[in-house]
Amino acid sequence: MHVTVEVAGEDTHEVDVAEDATYADLLAPIDLSPHEVSVLVEDRPVPTDQPVETDHVRVVRLIKGG
Repeated sequence: MHVTVEVAGEDTHEVDVAEDATYADLLAPIDLSPHEVSVLVEDRPVPTDQPVETDHVRVVRLIKGG
């Protein structure tokens, strides 16, 4: 499955995952942890342990250090 992952205020990534992938599986290839972000589908948060059911997600960082 091919999914576009838009990281708010940063880059957009094209990620290929298995058909039974979860939203957390979308984060690993772009070096993000489910603990530091919220995954949004149609501007609504989704649990990262749920199966991916869309081809576009938006990721918002919860904490950004410096």
